[in-house]
Amino acid sequence: MKLNPYLNFDGNCEEAINFYADVLAGEIKMLMRFDQMPPDTCKIDDSLKDKVMHATLEFGDGNTMLFSDSGASGFVQGTNAHMSLNIPEEEEAEKVFMSLLEGGTETMPFGPVFWGGKFGMLTDKFGIQWMVSSVH
Repeated sequence: MKLNPYLNFDGNCEEAINFYADVLAGEIKMLMRFDQMPPDTCKIDDSLKDKVMHATLEFGDGNTMLFSDSGASGFVQGTNAHMSLNIPEEEEAEKVFMSLLEGGTETMPFGPVFWGGKFGMLTDKFGIQWMVSSVH
């Protein structure tokens, strides 16, 4: 199980990830734009097509930060950071998701996603935002 910060931005994600890469002497390992999603996934507004859907920055002693532009969900300052749990075993990932959800609010059901495995989002009963994923 791995826990990583996931930061969302209001259209300036690419600028932010480059800034953090410079400051932390890190390396951008992956950067995917909204227009690179499979066409049948969901409708993307033209203004978002060149924005960052997902990016990873590795630095230091095995640290990873995750990034994206907010996209269709909108941007709200102060709620733009999530705890991202990556759990290899699908059954364990779903168990953790459901446990975190007790007394909280589901924002995206835990289910299959186009990039593989399953993924879901929630805000727990303490107001902490979580992303839980299981990739095969």
